[in-house]
Amino acid sequence: MIPRRFYWLLDSLVLASAFGLAYVLAPYVQSWFTPAGVFHSKWVATHLLPPSTSGPFPPARDFLWILAAVVPGTILLLEIMGGYRRIRLSLARTIAVDVLAPFLALSVVALVLFATKQGSWSRLFFFLFGGFSAALLLCLRIAVGLWHGNRRRTSRFDRNVVLVGSEKNVTRLAEMLVQTEDVERIKVYGWLGLSEAKPGSKVPAPEYLGSVTKLGELAVHHPLHEVIIAADADAQPLLPQALETCDYFRLIVRVIPEPLLWTALHDLKLNENQGLPSLPAVVLKPREFDSDALFVKRIIDILVSLVLLLLLVPLFAVVAAAIKLTTPKLRVFYSWRVVGKNGVEFTGYKFTTMVEDADQRKEALMPLNEMSGPVFKIKNDPRVTPLGRILRKFSINELPQLWSVFKGDMSLVGPRPAGPHELVRYELWHKRKLCVQSGVTCLWQVRGRNRISDFDDWVRMDLEYIENWSLWLDLKIIVRTAIVVLMGSGS
Repeated sequence: MIPRRFYWLLDSLVLASAFGLAYVLAPYVQSWFTPAGVFHSKWVATHLLPPSTSGPFPPARDFLWILAAVVPGTILLLEIMGGYRRIRLSLARTIAVDVLAPFLALSVVALVLFATKQGSWSRLFFFLFGGFSAALLLCLRIAVGLWHGNRRRTSRFDRNVVLVGSEKNVTRLAEMLVQTEDVERIKVYGWLGLSEAKPGSKVPAPEYLGSVTKLGELAVHHPLHEVIIAADADAQPLLPQALETCDYFRLIVRVIPEPLLWTALHDLKLNENQGLPSLPAVVLKPREFDSDALFVKRIIDILVSLVLLLLLVPLFAVVAAAIKLTTPKLRVFYSWRVVGKNGVEFTGYKFTTMVEDADQRKEALMPLNEMSGPVFKIKNDPRVTPLGRILRKFSINELPQLWSVFKGDMSLVGPRPAGPHELVRYELWHKRKLCVQSGVTCLWQVRGRNRISDFDDWVRMDLEYIENWSLWLDLKIIVRTAIVVLMGSGS
């Protein structure tokens, strides 16, 4: 979800844009209503225009104090009227809030001018400023609403949930989830019991997936977001293990004491329920799960990847032509299915740097593998084409991954995604690297990846990144990656 402070910033930019439009257009619109104008009106000239319309329009610096007063005033009024409470407001309320807020803020400014007897201001400018502000704020809300609607339709906001508890409590949990406000967003993947024994009768809603001891494997091989635990007496011995597993794989946990499942409460409500009003749960989340920094990271990914994709179009064209000229039978882009955050599979893209039957020859070359563990890597791989060696030396073959970054499948910085054939050979502790967004570059790329031959060392660097993540760390890795690429020390 978009942080509220980011909405404040967007609205501030919108109001500044409306101010600029009003200031630029006011002199032209004002000239339309003068005696020599095409829309001359005595009433407009008397009530909306300043006493003197001759001479140049006042400089912008004389108006800046109005912008400085209107921006915080409008944001405060939007807060008071509920403009930031929910994204999906009714259309009538959205229009009312976005029109009233800027005009009320401007009214306060106008009252100040009236009280101080400064009547030389162009009321037309105020109306233009208010009109543009209302229109642009409304357009912003509609655009955000359409964006959120599209993400809902494409299941971007869906949360895959696993229930943990006894058969009786899980049945009750399933019933309560149906009553939640965002039931359409919740996808119950199944439920885990408290013992290896299969349930005696069939639970009507979710599928039985086995014992809670399988939670770790489930968290890796299936895209899970939350675990909801019904904490009764039988679950107490297994709770520490389940919580540690969720902590290790950075899954949201909701622990609901059994009495709260079966007690009908009317007046007592959970003060902070974090999105599921019908579930009175103790909610545990990773420390930066809702942080503004994580949202800023995504904004940086979008802006940087978009700018680079546009700037690199000529290079992409040259590389594509070179691939077709040197190896006409090969495709320009090599597509590969990989596993990213929370076990979600996606298709990534690179420039083709290997011969057509590279995948078929991999098994025969396995004895030459220089990397211990599930990853296959040969320094002088015979499957790489001559052009491919140049592209790999300067990491040019990795550039199409910027499209995956722009789409949201990857980030600029993060652990390398796993191939499905690699993931089956991961040890459980290796799989923690998939609890954050996969990235184009990370610590191992800038610490001499050609010299790293132990997959365990590679994973330890990824886990070090996860434990110490910050925007500053991302920036340092990006700068160091650029240096490595320019020096030609890529794979």
